[in-house]
Amino acid sequence: MNNHLKFSFEFFPPKNRSMSISLWKTIDKLSKLNPHFVSVTYGAGGTTRDRTHQIIKKISNQTNLNPVPHLTCIGSSKKEIEKIVRRYLKIGVKHIVALRGDLPQGYIHPKDGYDYAWQLVQGLKQIYDFEISVAGYPEKHPEAKTMDDDLDNIKRKVDSGATRIITQFFFDNNKFYEYKNLLEQKQIKVNMVPGILPIVNFSQTVKFAKACGASIPKHFYSLFDNSNDNSITPIISSHIAIKQCQELQQYGINQFHFYTLNRAELMLAICHILGIKESSFQDKYGGINRFKENKHN
Repeated sequence: MNNHLKFSFEFFPPKNRSMSISLWKTIDKLSKLNPHFVSVTYGAGGTTRDRTHQIIKKISNQTNLNPVPHLTCIGSSKKEIEKIVRRYLKIGVKHIVALRGDLPQGYIHPKDGYDYAWQLVQGLKQIYDFEISVAGYPEKHPEAKTMDDDLDNIKRKVDSGATRIITQFFFDNNKFYEYKNLLEQKQIKVNMVPGILPIVNFSQTVKFAKACGASIPKHFYSLFDNSNDNSITPIISSHIAIKQCQELQQYGINQFHFYTLNRAELMLAICHILGIKESSFQDKYGGINRFKENKHN
């Protein structure tokens, strides 16, 4: 294993039973790599709140992984947020990804809620001294008027207690380098981890990119254009992700956050080439991919 590389995986709550079975198979397979932590996303407006909590609870109780829930403040009062957070504390969660969340059309901020992510970070720190990750946008948040405004917002998050920035996905590493330099110029001194998105479905990735303001290199369109052979996509995707990570490593980056889209095989291939293999940690504990016995049995 590449002992100098620290990495994490992101999953999303499944919508049905078959997707749930697929998710847990993915978690089982990727747990063998002993990630630093695994995060679970939170639907727009808290739509997956209960599912996110149940997944985090199951990971905490039945695996040796470090589960990190996403938490958005949109549509929730401060009391609701505190209730959610204290439920997480009871199951041992000490790290949260704090986000504002997407604004639904016609949305009106509740008077007793948090309007922005930096306020949520402040509120979380008042409840407990959490490790807090926040989002960063190498190509500017779509709602920010200027990059300078976006950087000011990041600074508010960090000044409020955020300990890590996980970036939105990007495909042009120069965007990341430029963003890192801008953060340093603003005296924003906090750990920044690049978010890496392996392309599972190119048309879907294009939609994701438009929504979050990420650019897609022109040559990607020709690489994935009119490919009738679905077996080719994983090969192209793994090559792109591996090359991107290796170039970032040459720049001195040794941490990555992978957006898995709940897929194991592509991630396993990418990690294998990067030197991330099954850890000896599993020898001591009998396989970190194996679920623990239920604590209540």
